[in-house]
Amino acid sequence: MKFKSLLFLLIFLSQNLFSYDTTRNKIDRNFYKFLIVEGVVLTGAISYLKNEWYSDKKRVPFHFYNDLKGWNQIDKFGHFYASYLESNVGYSLMKKFNFSEKQSLYLGGFQGLILETPIEFFDAYYEGWGFSVSDMVANALGSLFFIYQQKIFGEQLIKPKLSFRRTTYARNANGLLGKNNLLSEFIYDYNGYTYWFSFSPNRLFKLKKIPKWLNFSIGYGSDGMLGEFENKEYYRGMSLPSYKRYRQYYFSLDIDFSEVDTKSKVLTKIFNVLSYIKIPFPTIEFSNKKLKGHLIYF
Repeated sequence: MKFKSLLFLLIFLSQNLFSYDTTRNKIDRNFYKFLIVEGVVLTGAISYLKNEWYSDKKRVPFHFYNDLKGWNQIDKFGHFYASYLESNVGYSLMKKFNFSEKQSLYLGGFQGLILETPIEFFDAYYEGWGFSVSDMVANALGSLFFIYQQKIFGEQLIKPKLSFRRTTYARNANGLLGKNNLLSEFIYDYNGYTYWFSFSPNRLFKLKKIPKWLNFSIGYGSDGMLGEFENKEYYRGMSLPSYKRYRQYYFSLDIDFSEVDTKSKVLTKIFNVLSYIKIPFPTIEFSNKKLKGHLIYF
C-alpha cells in the first residue's frame, strides 16, 4: 500500500511540478530534490501509521466513518493545523529550491492536502477507522488558509499554533489515552491539546505602538474526554473515573519569532520550529460559563 500511495504522489507531481526552462528546454533539477523529500516524508509517515495505528486492526472493505462530533472537534483542529503546517513547509521548501512563486504557492501550498489524503484512504480499509469526510474538509481548509493569506497578503498574518500538556485524564485512563509517557500521550490524549490562532496587532490592525513580535492568541481546547463521542466507564477491565466533558476557550499572549532579529543561522532554524508552537504565557480561560486565569498556560 505504501508503494501505491507513493506512486500516486509521483504521478501527481510529475504532471504538475516539471518546470521547463524556456531557454534550455530542460527539466528543472530542483524537481527531483523536492520529489525525494516528498517521498521520504510520505513513506515515513505511512510506515509509522501502519505500525502504530493499524497493526492490531482488522482489514475490511472501503467504508466511511462520521467522526465530526468526536473528541469535541479537537481532532478536526488537529487536521487543520497539520495540513496548514505541511502546506507552509511545502511552500517554503519549493521557494528554497527556486521554484516560481506560482508553483510554490499552489503546488507547495497544497502539500497538506496531498500528504493527508492517502491517510484517509488507509483509514477507509481498517476496522475502527474509516474514510472521514470531515477530516478531508479540515485538511483542505488548512491548506487553503495558508494559500489565501499568502496570495492576498504575501505573508501569514494569522498563524495556527499548537500547545500540549500532560493531563491527569491520561494517568487515570488505564492506557486509554496513552502508555504513561509523553510521546504516547501526545498521540492519544486529546485533552492535552490546545489549538491557537496567533496574530500581531501591529501588522493586522496597524497598532504601531505594539512590537511586531508580540502577538495576541485565541485558543480552543476540551477537557474531561475519556472516549471519542462519550466517556467510557470501563477500559481493559478497569473502572474509569467519571468526568464532565467541556470545551475551553482561551485568550493569551504569544511571540512571533520570525520578527525577532538574529544573525545566527542556528537561532534562525530554532525560531522557525518555534513559529509553529504556542509559547507559554499568562492566559484567560472561559469554560463552564466561568472565567479563570492561568499564570502560565501550556
